[in-house]
Amino acid sequence: MRHRRISELMTREVTSVRGGTPFKEIARILSQHHITAVPVVDGGNRVLGVVSEGDLLRKTADHVTAPDDLSAVTGLQAWERAKAEGIRAEELMSAPPVCVRPEWTVAETARLMEAQGVKRLVVVDEEDRLLGIVSRRDLLGIFLREDDEIRREIVEDVLTGTLRLDPAALAVEVRNGCVELGGRLPFRSMLPAIEHMCATVDGVVSVSSRFTYDKDDTRGVHTAR
Repeated sequence: MRHRRISELMTREVTSVRGGTPFKEIARILSQHHITAVPVVDGGNRVLGVVSEGDLLRKTADHVTAPDDLSAVTGLQAWERAKAEGIRAEELMSAPPVCVRPEWTVAETARLMEAQGVKRLVVVDEEDRLLGIVSRRDLLGIFLREDDEIRREIVEDVLTGTLRLDPAALAVEVRNGCVELGGRLPFRSMLPAIEHMCATVDGVVSVSSRFTYDKDDTRGVHTAR
C-alpha cells in the first residue's frame, strides 16, 4: 500500500520573513498573499518560528489598557503580554515551531495537528531548513481522489498484492469514497484485517462489508454459509 507523503501535498512556494521584519510589514504580507501565517527564518533558511494572525491580534491588548499595564488584561499570560508588546517577527512568533518532514504520511501529520491544536505545519529537512507548509486543507485533498482510483488501489494493492486473495472471488464498489466489500473469503478471521486495511487507503471515507467465508476459524468450526 502506498500512502501519500507530505511532499506530494505541501505548498512549496512559501512566503517567509526574517526575525527583524516589523509588525506592519508582516500584516501587509499576510493580507497581500491571502495567508493566515508566515514562517520566520534565519539567514540559512532555517525555521525559527511562525507568526500567525492570532499572534498579531494580541496587539489589540495595547488598546484595551495602557501599554505599561498589560498585566491587568484578564487571562493574558506573560508570554502573551510579551507578544502584545512585540514589534518584530522574532518577538511576535510562536516558537519553537511545530514541524514535519516531507516523508511523513497524511495520518501521521493529521495526528500531530490534532495533538498540537494547529491548522498548519511547517515542512523542514534534516537541518530544519524550510521546504514548505502543509495545511488542513492540503490534507483533506486526499478525499478528492476519484472512486475508480481508490477501487483500483484496494483491489491491486490491498486484496491482491498484500493479502494474496483472488480478486475474482471478491466484489469491491466505491461511491463517493464509501467502500462496499463482498464475496467469499477462506477464513472469517480475515474480516477485521481486510476492513482495517481498506479503511487506511487514502481517500476512503467509510468501509462496509458483506462477506461469506469457507471456515469460521474464530470458533474452530466449518460453516457453509
